[in-house]
Amino acid sequence: MAENTEKEGLGAIRSALPDDEVLYELAELFKMFGDPTRAKILGCLQIRDLYVGEIAEVLGMSVSAVSHQLRVLRGAKLVKGSKEGKEVRYSLDDDHVTKIMEYGLTHVNEDK
Repeated sequence: MAENTEKEGLGAIRSALPDDEVLYELAELFKMFGDPTRAKILGCLQIRDLYVGEIAEVLGMSVSAVSHQLRVLRGAKLVKGSKEGKEVRYSLDDDHVTKIMEYGLTHVNEDK
């Protein structure tokens, strides 16, 4: 009898899990944070909105390398750009991105 109850409990866990497509999208989101360059760019934008050239200067990278990473981050809806004259000023897409960065940094700094 206890075995059936345990199996029913596991079934409840299984049914409570998000579907495979949602979990795939979640894994893809976290891949964006798995690249140190993208994490640095997100860290810069957490401090303030910046132009591509400013990010490149802060990180000691080429503008084209930063632009490439910004395209990837835009595609993942982690950053957004607003046109200001001939330039684009980048910012974090929304407060969720800020929270993910804050929680991640808190987690990695916990035992230091």
